[in-house]
Amino acid sequence: MAVDTIAGHDPGHATNPAGAEPPAPSRRGGARGGWAWIGLLPFTAYLAVFLLLPTILAIGSSLFDGDGAFTLDNLAALGDPVILRTFWNSTWVSLLTAVVGAVVGALVCYALLGVAETHPVRTSVDAASGVFAQFGGVMLAFMWIATIGLNGIVRVLLQDLGIDIFANGPWLYELPGLILPYIYFQIPLMVITFMPALAALKPQWSEANLALGGTRASFWTRIGIPVLAPSFLASLLLLFANAFSSYATAAALASQGSQIVPLQIRAALTSETVLGRENLAGALAFGMIVVVGVVMWLYSLVQRRAARWQS
Repeated sequence: MAVDTIAGHDPGHATNPAGAEPPAPSRRGGARGGWAWIGLLPFTAYLAVFLLLPTILAIGSSLFDGDGAFTLDNLAALGDPVILRTFWNSTWVSLLTAVVGAVVGALVCYALLGVAETHPVRTSVDAASGVFAQFGGVMLAFMWIATIGLNGIVRVLLQDLGIDIFANGPWLYELPGLILPYIYFQIPLMVITFMPALAALKPQWSEANLALGGTRASFWTRIGIPVLAPSFLASLLLLFANAFSSYATAAALASQGSQIVPLQIRAALTSETVLGRENLAGALAFGMIVVVGVVMWLYSLVQRRAARWQS
């Protein structure tokens, strides 16, 4: 022990001499890092099968005819007035339901701002939003048909009172009938996506605003709304993409006609001739990919800007 002390060496606190190389990392830790990518294989396979492969097939089928020869005739169909009207129908329905869902959902988030996260009301709304945001397709269509359909409960009750909601035709089974079902799942989706941004507002900002002589209204006009605007816009874009790509609910409600792009794709796949062009479904899918891709690109830009103050 005395020798170690005299030599300036302490076994419990050994240091490397000057210029000595640092100890090599543990082989065991390196092996863990080298095999960590295996955990991504299931997710990568899922993306390849359900996202990458359909995208490649849609783009490929839009550029080739039935004989496998390269052609632009399928893409030229996107300029047809019928197809343009279909894209316009999808656009305005998606935009309208996205705006209504975003505004109402933001108001719900604001109402929940003063409720603790563990409060039963807050947990119930969070749980219900998670369920209703994914409640679509045939189940959602049946719910609306059973409620306000031609023989629905509410429609029959109103008819007994002398009120006929279908006086101008059964709009529920036409393009306007998609608005209410879409709003039904747009609002809870907005609550899920926008609530974290609203809850991230720092109390210190409100305190600083009051200390400088500001009011509650000035806080929202000068701080709250400008800060939340990117998050609100990002959520709005997400809602638009969600409605634009919805198919099952519209297919169950509007069994006749092809008023929106997903239904037009169904018609192109099931019809023997559509505008005299083969592989029209691939061209329509390609158009949807472009629209949704642009929207999601804008979403990523806005979300990146919103993440600056949330970090």
